[in-house]
Amino acid sequence: MDQPTDPGSNHLLAALSDADWQRGRSQLECVNLKLGQVLYESGLTQSHVYFPTSAIVSLLYVSQSGASAEIAVVGNEGIVGVSLFLGGGFTVSRGVVQSAGLGFRVSAQAIKNEFERSGVVMHLLLRYTQALITQMAQTAVCNRHHSLDQQLCRSLLLRLDRSQGSELAMTQELIANMLGVRRESVTEAALRLQKAGLIRYARGHISVLDREGLEQRACECYAVVKKEFDRLLPEEQVALPGNAGLWALRAGRGRATRRPGLARP
Repeated sequence: MDQPTDPGSNHLLAALSDADWQRGRSQLECVNLKLGQVLYESGLTQSHVYFPTSAIVSLLYVSQSGASAEIAVVGNEGIVGVSLFLGGGFTVSRGVVQSAGLGFRVSAQAIKNEFERSGVVMHLLLRYTQALITQMAQTAVCNRHHSLDQQLCRSLLLRLDRSQGSELAMTQELIANMLGVRRESVTEAALRLQKAGLIRYARGHISVLDREGLEQRACECYAVVKKEFDRLLPEEQVALPGNAGLWALRAGRGRATRRPGLARP
């Protein structure tokens, strides 16, 4: 199993060609991402992008009244801060660490330089961004048309894909802010899933007992998002212009294929 202090634990970093990896490795800074830490704020210029390895980051939209709802989740499959290399500089969302862990960060200027210099890096990041947009769109549809139980199942499954093991640290308040509902509603939904034998919930921790059952109970939104990530960041090597060595990603987003001799920071 890859260690979170290994850049190869992040799928996008593991997918870099040898030439891009050798050029960009000196730009990587290993960081400890703490629970509740704000990585970027709505409307403010971002200074870094982040590649989580064991941490999970929630992208939230926060209204003027202070109410919030999650629009996407990013873990070891991706990157936080896509607006930097897309040219926007900042977004109207907020990036908050939802599950503490490790990751790597790169300065805003460094990621812009790599995006403009390397066609491999550009295509890889654009493919990931397309998958992220799909997740955002599907989240909006899910929150509007599907039951709270289905939304909770989708959210748990997305986090399982980005975690090692079946334990998730999620308080009722966190889930309520994430889904944009009352805490009482979260309690009722979690109890229904627990009664069905799918999860065990206690003291801010959720143990997933039956993943297959969660998938069956979830709406189609989870499967749509997962299929799009697998399509755009597939198991087989991707034939991109100028790419002689793009490293494969394992299907299911479980973990990246480790490059032999990958140096640690």
